Amino acid sequence: MLTSVDADVIRVLGDPLRLKIVTLLARETLCTTHLVEETGAKQTNLSNHLKVLRDAGLVDTEPCGRFTYYKLRPEVLAGLSAQFAALAESARATAGSKRACP
Repeated sequence: MLTSVDADVIRVLGDPLRLKIVTLLARETLCTTHLVEETGAKQTNLSNHLKVLRDAGLVDTEPCGRFTYYKLRPEVLAGLSAQFAALAESARATAGSKRACP
C-alpha cells in the first residue's frame, strides 16, 4: 500500500498563483494572454510559474501560431488524489495501532 505523497507536486501546488492557474486550466485550455487577464499577474511572473508547472508535469503546452496554449494533465492530479486516498486508507486501517513508548 502506498503511504507517501509526491512532495514536489504538493510544493508546486502550494503557491497560490500556481493553484489558481491549475484551477483555471481545469475548466479550459488557455493561452498566456488569457491567464494574465484572469490572474492579474505580470507576464514574466506568470511565465515563471507556468515553467514550474510544466517542469512538475502538471501542464502541457500546445503552440498555436504566435501563442502558446496550456492545458492541465488531469492524470497527474488523479495520481496525487490516489496517493492521498492511500494515506487515508492506511490511517483507517491502523487507527487502533499504537506503538508503546520505551
